[in-house]
Amino acid sequence: MNKQMIQKLVTVGLCASIGFGGMIATSAQVTEASAANTQVATTSTTTGQKVVNYGKQYMGTPYKFGASTSTTRNFDCSSFMKHIFKKYGVNLPRTSVAQSKVGKAVSKANLKPGDLVFFSSGSRANGHNVTHVAVYAGNGKILHTYGSPGVTISNLNSGNWKRTYLKARRVL
Repeated sequence: MNKQMIQKLVTVGLCASIGFGGMIATSAQVTEASAANTQVATTSTTTGQKVVNYGKQYMGTPYKFGASTSTTRNFDCSSFMKHIFKKYGVNLPRTSVAQSKVGKAVSKANLKPGDLVFFSSGSRANGHNVTHVAVYAGNGKILHTYGSPGVTISNLNSGNWKRTYLKARRVL
């Protein structure tokens, strides 16, 4: 009985050693693969995220209704979208209403950074008409401009923006 017990212990010990060694090798490969994937993910920023990052450079730029598309001293919501998307080769129409008709529809649940989001808010709103546009920035946030403080980031899923959300369009 002792001989059988010793054989079992040796077998278990050997299997454990082989398994542990294999686990270390596998863990090292997984770590290397994970590092490679992280490097790829950080170097391949989507165009949508690039649009958002570019737009963030204008944080605090004043809002002016009807702002000219030939200046970056101030923006209204649609001139801001037109400006930041143009840098990445997307020529949007001038108004939020016209912008709401380009690209393809996307559900709120499937938003990606760079998607245009539309609202019926402000003094011209009736709950159904498009009066405002923003760009989805990811993590439930939108980048846009209105009133004070001008270009800003807001939470899409709370307050006025949650109440007045109409639809989204993907133009990238």
